[in-house]
Amino acid sequence: MTELHNTVPEEGSESAPTIPKPNKSFRLLKRCSSFLAFGFIACFLVSGCFLLYLRGQALPVTYIPQTSQIIDINGKVIDEYYSGQNRQLVPLEEISPYLVQATLAIEDQRFFDHFGLDVKGLTRAALVNLQHMDKVQGASTITQQLARNLYLNHEKSWTRKFKEAMYSLQLEMKYSKEEILEMYLNEVYYGHSLYGVQTAAQAYYGKDASELSLAESALLAGVPKGPAYYSPYLNKENAIERQHVILQKMVDLGYITKQEQQQALDEQLEFKPLEGPKPSLAPYFRDYVRSIAVDELGLDEKMFDEGGIKVYTTLDLSMQAAAEEVVAKYMDGAEPQAALVAIDPRNGYIKAMIGGRKYEESTYNRALSGSRQPGSAFKPFVYLTALQHNDFTATHTYKSEPTAFTYDNGKKTYMPSNFANKYPNKEIDLRYAIAHSDNIYAVHTIMDVGAEEVVKTAQALGISSKLRALPSLALGTSPVSPLEMASAYGTIANQGVRMKPIAILKIVDAQGNVLYEAETTHEQVVAPEHAYVLTYLMESVFENGGTGSRVAHLMKRPVAAKTGTTDSDAWMVGFTPELATAVWVGHDKGRVISSAESTLAAPIFAEFTEKALEAIPPKLFPIPENVVHVYIDPESGLLATPDCPDARLEAFVRGTEPSEYCTAHSPEPPAEDPEVTDESQKQRSWLEDLKRWWND
Repeated sequence: MTELHNTVPEEGSESAPTIPKPNKSFRLLKRCSSFLAFGFIACFLVSGCFLLYLRGQALPVTYIPQTSQIIDINGKVIDEYYSGQNRQLVPLEEISPYLVQATLAIEDQRFFDHFGLDVKGLTRAALVNLQHMDKVQGASTITQQLARNLYLNHEKSWTRKFKEAMYSLQLEMKYSKEEILEMYLNEVYYGHSLYGVQTAAQAYYGKDASELSLAESALLAGVPKGPAYYSPYLNKENAIERQHVILQKMVDLGYITKQEQQQALDEQLEFKPLEGPKPSLAPYFRDYVRSIAVDELGLDEKMFDEGGIKVYTTLDLSMQAAAEEVVAKYMDGAEPQAALVAIDPRNGYIKAMIGGRKYEESTYNRALSGSRQPGSAFKPFVYLTALQHNDFTATHTYKSEPTAFTYDNGKKTYMPSNFANKYPNKEIDLRYAIAHSDNIYAVHTIMDVGAEEVVKTAQALGISSKLRALPSLALGTSPVSPLEMASAYGTIANQGVRMKPIAILKIVDAQGNVLYEAETTHEQVVAPEHAYVLTYLMESVFENGGTGSRVAHLMKRPVAAKTGTTDSDAWMVGFTPELATAVWVGHDKGRVISSAESTLAAPIFAEFTEKALEAIPPKLFPIPENVVHVYIDPESGLLATPDCPDARLEAFVRGTEPSEYCTAHSPEPPAEDPEVTDESQKQRSWLEDLKRWWND
């Protein structure tokens, strides 16, 4: 055997071999490659172990629905949402292929390609959202939605998202794609307490899920994204628009042809009328509470329906019963619709609400509709604006006669008229104008104080609808809602303190955790003395000759109110110290109301007010310190003497009361102080007025 030796060539030898030294970059690359390979193997092993661990873990117990309740101010249950879900399970084979394809097209196009989490979809959504700097595109897969619906709530947190991802992986490992799709289609919520495709198909179209056409399937598949927004029963335009989007996606994915798409677009869908809700107490208020909880407070609809929550409200069922009884009494056999809203002015609590003559005939809530002209019921806002100027008092006069008013720098003319074209053709004061609803006086007032100032006053009181600053605003030509009117009048009743209307006091979940609690807000928007002077004047509506005198015999307590009548609407809005109520009667489509129909709002208001407060003793309106009462002569507007035959007690902001005596009936003014300071004398004066009303 030849022995090998390492020989080192002599220095200077030409045949000496060179030994290359390793390149530093090569060594670094070799090390990085080894590190990456090791990291990849380690990640693979860790991921594998993690997936094996998930596979061995049991999925959580499925969420169990619980009954939710709406509760009135006294703890009585207004309505309950059943704990069971209206659902019929069907196998995937008994679901229309069109519905399956439509659902995949709009919810999860890559459903059969991902493992529960769509990494590609997540990346795409992230880029789109980053581009728009907003969340304009989501990436939840059908598996994720199923995991969330079965095992989690809709809390927006990273913890929930992580759990959702883990449960999605477990579902994918435990079930086939077809099984997951079947569970999803039987679980998903289609609005109106309908869960699963079979129940939804029967409710919407009166047929089984297997019988759905392409057009029906495309519309139904769009509902779960937002049942309150895409339900054809609530917003048909949105539902049809989303159906078109889904059909186009199905074409893009090759599920259907252009011809099939066009046939579906041409198909006239016929929806089965939804079965009416079970009779419940205060159904219009119940719907209002639901809309606030879901749309304003962000409560999930599913949680509202079956999350075991308790919604504590301001409604008083005894007052609600009185409202329903009175409305039913006066609207029985009548053609118009009616609405009523009653608010406690001291705290803003909505105590009763009626949105229509019969809920089972129409669920549209007219108490919230801002499309009705208030007519003369708007005038108190004009007069309150004027009373805040020291030169305008109860004795301020205008001549009531046919008058043409110019505005917009003389470019335009407005010529209002009184009811039945009847005019006193003489100077009248504010009390007469309110009691007899004189239109000429009202327009004179708004021209003097400015329509823009009236708009500011109305908005401060609680009117949120858009008001047009025109002379005709004095006659209530800008539409508002009964809820707004009740709230604004409530501010006057509360001595100028604005209390925001409240329907929900508190929401508590099934575990007793408070999800929401109302905060009472108040603001002094009008001086109490101005609010009181207006209130005192508005009591004259029930005096002889006043527009409310025909129902004065029904009132057994101090009430301030104002009627309002247009061609299509009849109103009476008013208040006591404890309750502000707006009543509207009219036709939905602006049809002219008859003279008989126009008289219905006043007796509904009067009888409801008495029934609602029958357990509460009559109370006088509290008198602010800065108010004085003096007897005046109505003809001259000056201080009355013992010889003035028609002297009346009038209220003034201190310092604005007349200082001179009437000399038309007495040559010598009396020596005593004209101010009435004895509270009992004021009360006796009111009792004497009440006796006169009763006798008349």
